[in-house]
Amino acid sequence: MQEEKTLTKPAFKEALKFWFKLGWISFGGTLGHVNIMHDFLVKKKKWISSSRFFHALSLCMLLPGPEAQQLAIYIGWQLHGKRGGLIAGIFFILPSMFILLGLSIIYVTFGNQDWMTAIFSGLKPAVVAIIFHAVWSVGGKALHSILHYVLAAIAFACIFFFNISMPYIIVGTIVLALLFIYLWPGLVYKKTAEHTDEHLSEKGYYINKNTEGLGKDFNTRLLIKQSIIFFLLWVLPFLLFYLLSSDFSFWKGLILFFTQTALFTIGGSYTVLPYVAQFSVSKFNWLIKSQMVDGFALAETTPGPLIIVVCYVGFMAGYNHFSCSLWMGTVGLLATTFYTFLPSFLFIFVGGPVLERSRGNAIISDVLNFVTAAVVGVILNLTLYLGKDVLFPHGFTLSGIDLMSLLWIVVSLVLIFKFRLNIVYLIVLSMVFGVLQYIV
Repeated sequence: MQEEKTLTKPAFKEALKFWFKLGWISFGGTLGHVNIMHDFLVKKKKWISSSRFFHALSLCMLLPGPEAQQLAIYIGWQLHGKRGGLIAGIFFILPSMFILLGLSIIYVTFGNQDWMTAIFSGLKPAVVAIIFHAVWSVGGKALHSILHYVLAAIAFACIFFFNISMPYIIVGTIVLALLFIYLWPGLVYKKTAEHTDEHLSEKGYYINKNTEGLGKDFNTRLLIKQSIIFFLLWVLPFLLFYLLSSDFSFWKGLILFFTQTALFTIGGSYTVLPYVAQFSVSKFNWLIKSQMVDGFALAETTPGPLIIVVCYVGFMAGYNHFSCSLWMGTVGLLATTFYTFLPSFLFIFVGGPVLERSRGNAIISDVLNFVTAAVVGVILNLTLYLGKDVLFPHGFTLSGIDLMSLLWIVVSLVLIFKFRLNIVYLIVLSMVFGVLQYIV
């Protein structure tokens, strides 16, 4: 009787409450989002089994864009169809978008105040420590062999020394992975690890490894229909900017850049952000590097995915380009949000049925391992890219090192690694540390 009750389809209203709540409490980046969803959806509610949950996460990691949001879209879709996926994906980003809009307005309005500078002087070193922790965490899970270490080093060298764009690195990684798999399979292929007892226990879950997921009726006609809907959603704001804007070339560049970012950057937030930072600062001159670092600090204080920092970039691009206009900054933020996160829905609704059929495919799993290894090198580049300006604000010399920033990076690393301090608490402590510096 109890098992029959747990297998009943979850109420849409209850799921709606969870997705709305998730958007406000999901601090801590991808790992934080995944942990919250796993605790509620798998452990507490048994709406989806652990094996299906992590399989879906692995597939989302193969897709461009934020994998945590795509995981939410996928589970929402499997639970309650398209409306469930739409609600889950929208609520995942909406709260943090509005919070970051408010913080961006405060930043440009009061950013030159001493107290605001002091707060950022505490936040920036903490952000460097948080990203270094991501390098360590992802590296520990992704680097299993000498090939993985070599690939991570190559990816780092490509972006750090040769300024090679992220899409080329990802495509090159996939090509190398396939070459190794087919030419030297003994170096790459490994049997899938035995499932843990937790994964073997599938009873009582509404969606489990034996459940046939949505999308089985997917066909070419449906693919064309959904692609047309996506194209219309993409082109409508584009046409409005063409008809109503006095500087269409700026909006065209912003829209195409963030669309390209969403479509071609595989590996999650830490893969997307170096690419965005590199081009928005060095090529488009939408903002300066110190403002980019401040954006990372602001994004870390909000719930939602770290990739939400692109909303700040869009705000600063519109604000700076249109002579410090808060209205144009807001439009830039909304446009950036729309074009960055729209493709995630396409990838799940169109690609989900195709990827579902890949369950148990060893080749896809091994390619994913190579891509994740390359991501480690990319995140390391991001750490150095941001850390250099935090530690050496006046130039890269030994005498120019900021000792207080160095101290707080070390303290933050100790708090994260040794005491496993929650990221939210670290952010609060870092702001207090910055204010104390200002008072002293």
